[in-house]
Amino acid sequence: MNNHQNLNEDLLALILAIRSHLEFYQQLGLTHIEPTSLASNKLLDVSSLDTKKLDDLKSETLEDMTKKITPSTDQLSLFETEENNQIPLSLPSSKKASSIKRSLGKLTLPEIRSEVGHCCQLCNQATNVVFGEGNSSAELMFIGEAPGAEEDATGRPFVGAAGRLLDKIIAAIGLKREDVYITNVVKCRPPNNRKPTNDEMESCEPFLFNEIEVVKPKLIVTLGATPLTSLLNVKEGITKTRGQFYDFNGIPVMPTFHPAFLLRVPEKKREVWEDMKKVMTKLQEIRKGNK
Repeated sequence: MNNHQNLNEDLLALILAIRSHLEFYQQLGLTHIEPTSLASNKLLDVSSLDTKKLDDLKSETLEDMTKKITPSTDQLSLFETEENNQIPLSLPSSKKASSIKRSLGKLTLPEIRSEVGHCCQLCNQATNVVFGEGNSSAELMFIGEAPGAEEDATGRPFVGAAGRLLDKIIAAIGLKREDVYITNVVKCRPPNNRKPTNDEMESCEPFLFNEIEVVKPKLIVTLGATPLTSLLNVKEGITKTRGQFYDFNGIPVMPTFHPAFLLRVPEKKREVWEDMKKVMTKLQEIRKGNK
């Protein structure tokens, strides 16, 4: 009985993984997937993908699903590759980022801003959409998690207590707020300042990726774990990841603590200062390399 249940659970996981890949391909504008080394030479048609029917699968019991769906070996072979006979369940972060970026198209910051507000359920309960602000060609970009209460009220990012601390951090490295670009992964406030869900983050990520493409920063500082997860799919906690550079489509990324965390744990400010010194050193190196 346990083996049968495990098999059913594996089948459900496979179906949902396939669903995710088909939706991703559909977002990119693909209508067919051409097989490489497949048992069948037929093209897989994804243009008529009925996402509502696939959503209904989630509410069905495993028993109902196994009665209705019996994938053949040929069908499953459509999702195999020569290298490892399996498509990875998650794309490499830089490839994922650039792909979603293309799906929204190349827009200006005002055009991106006009598109925000219809992406997820958070938009329906927000007072204001909180888009990024600052220098549209800034060398340095700061990315946080999501707006808080004061940001929601004003429609501006990082204007509360955490924002005022961020201003001091920026000043400490010899810059002003208007010299940098500041934004969040999610553009509308989650209820009670909770962490955004994965679905909410994924809905807002195209806007974030397009902001990065337009601003073209030389270096990105992520504030807290959420933006690092969004950009690079890094799962480790911020304590383990801060202080070392990562790469996002050729842009160095420095993770550090969120200013809101520093308000609760002020002794961590010294570690942020060490991170910011590395940021300025790296920026100077990049500038010299571009001369």
